[in-house]
Amino acid sequence: AAVTAPSPSSPPSSSLSSRRVCVTRVAVLLGRAELTLPQLLRAVARDASDARGGGGARDGASSAPSSSSSSSVTAAAAPVAMGLSAAALAAHRSSTAGAAGRGSAATPSADAAAAGGGGGGDGDSDAPALYSIHEGEITKVMDFGAFVRLPRFGREGLCHVTDITKKAGQRLVTAKDAVEKGQRVKVKVISVTATKMSVSMRDVDQETGADILPMRGKHLQAPRSNPSKDAAGAAGGAGAGAGGGLAAGETFRVAKRMSSPERWEAQQLINSGVLPVEEYPTFDEDMGMVHVAEDAEEIEVELREEEPPFLAGQTRLTRELSPIKVVKNPDGSLQRAAMTQSALSKERRELREAQRRELLDSIPKDLSRPWIDPMPEDGERHLAAELYGLGAAHEEPEWKTATGHTKAVAYGQQSKLPIKEQRESLPIFALRSQFIEAVMTNQVLIVIGETGSGKTTQMTQYLVEAGICRTGAMIGCTQPRRVAAMSVAKRVAEEVGCRLGQEVGYSIRFEDMTSSETIIKYMTDGMLMREYLMDNMLRRYKVIMLDEAHERTIHTDVLFGLLKGLLRRRPDLKLIVTSATLDAEKFSRYFLDAPILPIPGRTHPVTILYTKEPETDYVDAALITVMQIHLSEPAGDILVFLTGQEEIDGACEILYERMKSLGKGVPPLMILPVYGALPAEMQSRIFEPAPPLTRKVILATNIAEASLTIDGIYYVVDPGFCKQKVFNPKVGMDSLVVVPTSQASAKQRAGRAGRTGPGKCYRLFTEAAYNSEMLPNSVPEIQRTNLSNVVLQLKAMGINDLLHFDFMDPPPVQVLVSAMESLYALGALDDEGLLTVIGRKMAEFPLEPNLSKILLQSVELGCAEEVLTIVSYLSVENVFYRPKDKQAQADQKKSRFHQPEGDHLTMLAVYEAWKAAKFSNAWCFENFVQARAMRRGQDVRKQLLGICDRYKLDLRSAGRNYTLVRKAITAGFFTNVAKKDPTEGYRTMVEGQPVYIHPSSALFNKNPEWVIYHELVLTTKEYMRNIMEIDPKWLIELAPRFYAKGDPTHMSKRKRMERIEPLYDRFNPPDSWRLSKRPG
Repeated sequence: AAVTAPSPSSPPSSSLSSRRVCVTRVAVLLGRAELTLPQLLRAVARDASDARGGGGARDGASSAPSSSSSSSVTAAAAPVAMGLSAAALAAHRSSTAGAAGRGSAATPSADAAAAGGGGGGDGDSDAPALYSIHEGEITKVMDFGAFVRLPRFGREGLCHVTDITKKAGQRLVTAKDAVEKGQRVKVKVISVTATKMSVSMRDVDQETGADILPMRGKHLQAPRSNPSKDAAGAAGGAGAGAGGGLAAGETFRVAKRMSSPERWEAQQLINSGVLPVEEYPTFDEDMGMVHVAEDAEEIEVELREEEPPFLAGQTRLTRELSPIKVVKNPDGSLQRAAMTQSALSKERRELREAQRRELLDSIPKDLSRPWIDPMPEDGERHLAAELYGLGAAHEEPEWKTATGHTKAVAYGQQSKLPIKEQRESLPIFALRSQFIEAVMTNQVLIVIGETGSGKTTQMTQYLVEAGICRTGAMIGCTQPRRVAAMSVAKRVAEEVGCRLGQEVGYSIRFEDMTSSETIIKYMTDGMLMREYLMDNMLRRYKVIMLDEAHERTIHTDVLFGLLKGLLRRRPDLKLIVTSATLDAEKFSRYFLDAPILPIPGRTHPVTILYTKEPETDYVDAALITVMQIHLSEPAGDILVFLTGQEEIDGACEILYERMKSLGKGVPPLMILPVYGALPAEMQSRIFEPAPPLTRKVILATNIAEASLTIDGIYYVVDPGFCKQKVFNPKVGMDSLVVVPTSQASAKQRAGRAGRTGPGKCYRLFTEAAYNSEMLPNSVPEIQRTNLSNVVLQLKAMGINDLLHFDFMDPPPVQVLVSAMESLYALGALDDEGLLTVIGRKMAEFPLEPNLSKILLQSVELGCAEEVLTIVSYLSVENVFYRPKDKQAQADQKKSRFHQPEGDHLTMLAVYEAWKAAKFSNAWCFENFVQARAMRRGQDVRKQLLGICDRYKLDLRSAGRNYTLVRKAITAGFFTNVAKKDPTEGYRTMVEGQPVYIHPSSALFNKNPEWVIYHELVLTTKEYMRNIMEIDPKWLIELAPRFYAKGDPTHMSKRKRMERIEPLYDRFNPPDSWRLSKRPG
């Protein structure tokens, strides 16, 4: 039943015999280390002459060796065919000698062994040939694969679950779903060593035994390690790795092509008759000589200067455009303080990095020595135990542990009052009938109310109780943040008395908690936009409520224009716009003088205190203010506004250390952080009252301005800054910058101190700065961020005239032009600015346009299974964590997943390893991987998979061809390309901006010539994150509208920008030739 080579008894031609004898002699001579390269070539030429003259085989080799023998000696003679140097040939001799001593499992030759010599005849005769097909019997079935015994050779091999034949459309979770013990199957040997063997069922037609994938064995291949093989091997006993299909989790790569000198040497050996043409690496038995393209010299890639036809004469504006201005006075004290704080943060980061390097330098090189040495140095065994993971794998910082931060708590604010009394105690309850009457008599209503007045949770319930949804329609309420949508829906479901997802539900990106029974639906504003894309009449809704409209998110502003037009087409639709600030007149004018309903809040007087002089280090000033309040003011909790997670975590640590230094005589202070990336169950900690005689201090981002209602706050510390996303059209990316807040935000922050009783607000800036350096309101997001996704969705809705769309605050024309230009380069728009077929498909995915393009390109290239995983995890936060006391161990674990191509395939390796570990939380804990992020990415993958299935996209796997995966990613991120700079770091292709590889990258210190990155992060330098090595030829192939091949007769703009460094002192410090730099 085995598919074998032709019988050795068939007489070959004399010329074929001569060639085989010649090659056999090469293999024998390779074992004689005393021969030099010229002596070896002369001996081979002499043998070739003897063979042509009728001479027989030498050294006991048969004059008619078998085909398998010929293949063996051909493999042994490969160094000569490859034209290797004498040094490489000597290295090959030693490896050949070692292989002869052990026995070659990959190229068995039973006939040559029987003949007693000649060309690798001492191979292992009990091993099947690589890529040969045999019939076997399944002896054992595990979750990860099946063991197949080949009776002819008496050996067992592993057939991984990914290599098992499955029915069309079937998705195998375990091997037990497809095969059973004792089943007869046909398999192809895809890997074989002296001790292990891997086979594949999917490469073989199970009925005829035909080879379905004959190209698998056409290339020389090199092994690649997989970090999951240890864990998978322990579980399976045969080393089934995450990559699947190979023993011990190995995967394969195509070997590097021959260089031009190597090809020339091989050609000369063929021309002289030493080697036959059949032995040339590019010879094919069916096609003869296959001409492989010469290795191209460095290809010059240039940016295309041509404008899209529908934007003729307008793209010049985008090239001259500076980043959007979001600061009123760039030279004021607040802006100087923001820049100073950025420099101070940089110094703190550099100090932490220096301490980390010092820690790494102190680590002993041989960690096993402390255990062998009976008298080790103090602390050596403890350090080794920590690095080996014998201690706790992850410990919280001391300030978190001391405040009980990790304690499990209930979700949301707690109250002992019955739900009915809680609802009736809210300020909006007194206006219930007035509110219902206003909705019934008006199509649009503007509601103004302080945070905590009950407008978000109560108004939807009042409308349902009034019978406005008797016809089965829904009430939709949008929220600017996903956390707010989830928490509000949970609270309303409790008040209604139903399970979440029944009468009350929520919908956020990648998560839908609704059903056919849902009447009240809370969702992010982006989700309502996607629903409008599917149904531009929004027939499912009777009332739509745009909550927190004062935040002016990009989706809220677009919804203003869409719903204003929809109201004319649907007179029965009701629209409610709510705001927590006093800018209702603007909303009212936009919606044709809609009535305004104010809701009085539970506000108390708040004393505003300003500083006399500007503060340079606002974080330090805020912490000093907190300590002064804690030591001198009456009871009451404190709320501090800072700009981001890193700043908040650093401030919490500093504040804890300072309080600790005061001793036990000081009343305890509970320190609690709040930011968007914090898990919701941790955020709910701020709602719990502090223990007796303990003051609570909450350090929060601007999420606490209006989205969260916190009782018990009497003191607010406001440094006057926040982080805003600002789009730079030159770079083509959004970046987060620290800017002064607006006057409206400052009023909101001060109002947080007057909800429970009279309070105080400490503004860490001067009154003059408040009046002259702060904008009245924040710049709307639609005027300062990238609009590519919004433009794509509006085009998909049939709105093509974007320049005349009814925006409340129109975005700059050049920002719209930049967005359409990028969509044109992605292939989403045609020459007339209309949506293409691929652009329509891109709009269906809840992803950024470049990620959607990657996914669709992968379908065409046949690597969608892998790219689906990569795109899913690019949509979530970083999956690795580095605890401060375990950084070295965490880096060591992470390095096991690093792939030579870059971080995208590293992420794929992590997912495959987690999948091989059956999605275990313990595996995540052991490998310093965040289980929550992995689960989130898995959920995203499932939703994207559902969208692909809905549109019947063909999701195929590329197997081991990772070049296809890299090309698919290049098709979406071709604007984010950087080339190695001859002097230092890299320069981006678009703007020539100097950038560097992030230290956490798998390519750090490897420095490939061309890379593609996902995002730029400004810390101590401008770092690229999520990097992958690419071939520059792909840019011209995959982005022909953006790149062109450079003219070799002209010097490109990028080349002109490069500095030419002298070679004579390239290894000396810069400017060392100057007298001022010389010692003494």
